Amino acid sequence: MSPKVRHFLRDDDLTPAEQADVLDLAAALKKDRFARRPLDGPRSVAVLFDKPSTRTRVSFAVGIAELGGHALIMDAGSSQLGRGEPISDTARVLERQVSAIVWRTAGQERIEEMAAGTTVPVVNALTDEFHPCQILADLQTVREEFGDLAGRTLAYFGDGANNMAHSYLLGCATAGMNVRIAAPEDLPPDPAVVDRAIAIAAGTGGSVTVTADAEQAAAGADVLATDTWVSMGQEGKDTSRYEPYAVDEALLASAAPGAVVLHCLPAYRGKEIAATVLDGPRSRVWNEAENRLHAQKALLTWLLERST
Repeated sequence: MSPKVRHFLRDDDLTPAEQADVLDLAAALKKDRFARRPLDGPRSVAVLFDKPSTRTRVSFAVGIAELGGHALIMDAGSSQLGRGEPISDTARVLERQVSAIVWRTAGQERIEEMAAGTTVPVVNALTDEFHPCQILADLQTVREEFGDLAGRTLAYFGDGANNMAHSYLLGCATAGMNVRIAAPEDLPPDPAVVDRAIAIAAGTGGSVTVTADAEQAAAGADVLATDTWVSMGQEGKDTSRYEPYAVDEALLASAAPGAVVLHCLPAYRGKEIAATVLDGPRSRVWNEAENRLHAQKALLTWLLERST
């Protein structure tokens, strides 16, 4: 493996300064979508999906095209990975033909194995443990709203053990934010992720809170964020214990004046978020969805420039 290759497998793969660089570039690319063309040629990027996707699929396909490249999109069922080919073998094949690999898969260990076996950048487009590209887009959205990230407070409500909670912990701590996770006591975040976020926050001036009290988490927060209560592969699970964590008008009233609301989508109105909140004036959900495009273009550009 090239000693210079950079991957983005989890949120703390970027230092605070590097995360700020990527977000600066994302803002620049939002103002001028065709300002950077690192994939001119066109060079190709393999975009692999083991799980369904709308926003990730569209934003990477459009973004790679706007960077001058070609997106080679494959589903699990249409590649040899889906038939059990060793990940390391797929990695060795792809590195000889594409400039980067983007993968939405299940266990984090799978994408780490891919990265260990290839000489091109690998990007985590979602695993069961982390969703770091989504958090880059969320941070871009918060910066657009408040002008800075350090010292701002983001509160997340729902499943504390899922990938969004884990990525908020690491990504917000890296940005110097105060991150609060409000979740049922029997669904806390991975303690190792919490410890890592606390360690990062100690160096950036942020803070980390994990609580079962939704009102406590919302009090004075600048951003309220939530996610579907039923992640991919968990269909049929009992969601009644999440009901105290629904983002509704009452919870929003506890937040800071001018607070905004995020949801990574797909959203289920009347479940994890009230329709009046999702479609209301404090929602920034649609800006957040658009920013997947700009943040991922910035990330790919940044990784490619540092991996050659």
